[in-house]
Amino acid sequence: QGANAMFSYIEARSGGGDYPVTLFFGLQALLQENLSQPITHAMIDEAQALFAAHGEPFNAAGWRRIVDVFGGYLPIKIRALPEGSIVSIKNALVTIESTDPDTFWLVSYIETWLLRVWYPTTVASQSWMIKQLIADFLDKTADSSEGLAFKLHDFGSRGVSSNESAGLGGMAHLVNFMGSDTLQALRAARLYYDEEMAAYSIPAAEHSTITSWGRENELAAYRNMLKQFGKPKALFAVVSDSYNLWDAIKMWGTDLKDALIASGATLVIRPDSGHPADIVLKCAREIDRYFGSTVNSKGYRVLNHVRIIQGDGINRESIREILVNLALNGYSADNIVFGMGGTLLQQVNRDTLGFAMKCSALKVGDTWREVFKDPITDPGKTSKKGRLGVWRNRITGEYQTLSLGSDAALSLQQDENWQDALQTVYENGQ
Repeated sequence: QGANAMFSYIEARSGGGDYPVTLFFGLQALLQENLSQPITHAMIDEAQALFAAHGEPFNAAGWRRIVDVFGGYLPIKIRALPEGSIVSIKNALVTIESTDPDTFWLVSYIETWLLRVWYPTTVASQSWMIKQLIADFLDKTADSSEGLAFKLHDFGSRGVSSNESAGLGGMAHLVNFMGSDTLQALRAARLYYDEEMAAYSIPAAEHSTITSWGRENELAAYRNMLKQFGKPKALFAVVSDSYNLWDAIKMWGTDLKDALIASGATLVIRPDSGHPADIVLKCAREIDRYFGSTVNSKGYRVLNHVRIIQGDGINRESIREILVNLALNGYSADNIVFGMGGTLLQQVNRDTLGFAMKCSALKVGDTWREVFKDPITDPGKTSKKGRLGVWRNRITGEYQTLSLGSDAALSLQQDENWQDALQTVYENGQ
């Protein structure tokens, strides 16, 4: 009774040791999708009938006030870190506060959809961690990291639950990389972030475009791919294990070798079965046997005219295993590109980074009350107290989340090396 203001926040509470940081992304898309259109009385009528049948109470009067007084736009203020920020876990990423005393309850009401920022942030964080892994191996085994942006290709569209997931998750991956076959991500990037072209791809065979020729015409199928797409400086990919991968590499390295070299194109061979680390290494050796390789300045071999893309069984650990195996056997990370599907966009959940949205302060009368949970059975679920601010150190990039008005917060505010990191991204419909 007497409550008239509420304050909540969103954070990633834990990364299970695999994710010491998060890459924050996707809030802008959620805001535009969910808060750009005003609530109407017709929507309230529908909701009121639905709730009545469902057996739940419904604050119709409160919602009608939002339509009549605020034009249907929610009287709340949302502040957030800049999207793309790399933030250590246990820091607030988003804060939400009420701006109208009579509808303070909205802050918790929108948790279900607002907390879905966990999904693009988790995809972006996983993709970023893999990017650091690949960059490390390029630094050790390649002359240049120039191709890093195309080293992890999104194969995940068919493996997600909806077109919306493909768009949001695929777009999150493209914060880090520029290769994708998920066209919904390109559309979402245009719609929500004004990015005209967020990613690129190359012509690529799939199994049916090889097997439809018949096994006896496998060589003709490969020759057709070379004829169609083997242009100077072009890349094209051909899945080559529909039958016998080693026979296929032999065809590329004998019957089609001269034509491939003469075309000026780079062939990307795709194995699609077997243990990834073992298969990729054997592929590299077989290709090397037919096409040869050049030793770079780091002392590692780079294949001539041909590269490999591994898109089967790919996750963070298998990528590490493949790169380690190649390096130990003298092959540069330059030789390999990865395609990642369901693991990239679908095999994540809210608990991957321990995402939560919690109320941390409630104003009753003229007094702010700290609101928090501190379960004796799970200290990891202890939540933050009070109205919160987030500060970033200009020099180190470190973030700190502190209660507004606390001694620690006041100390940071007086230190020129620390700056307020939160930006207002939504306020009363704007």
